[in-house]
Amino acid sequence: MPEQLVKEFQFYIDHQADLVKRHNGKYVVIVENEVIGIYDDELTAINETRKEHEMGFFLVQKVEPGKDSYTQTFHSRVAFH
Repeated sequence: MPEQLVKEFQFYIDHQADLVKRHNGKYVVIVENEVIGIYDDELTAINETRKEHEMGFFLVQKVEPGKDSYTQTFHSRVAFH
């Protein structure tokens, strides 16, 4: 996982309790240690954020209590010749 995403995920962990209180069940987008978007589903979160941010530079995380809710979905753009 790129170092930036590790930082974004740590931000989520550090703020998980508050995020659960305010946004339980939603998907948050985190960029540079800031929640920049809140969405009802993962696909919308990705598609909307891609309009202004390059893939691999933002974290999409479903907000739920506990460690079992952590997700690790990686999206990459790879071209083969």
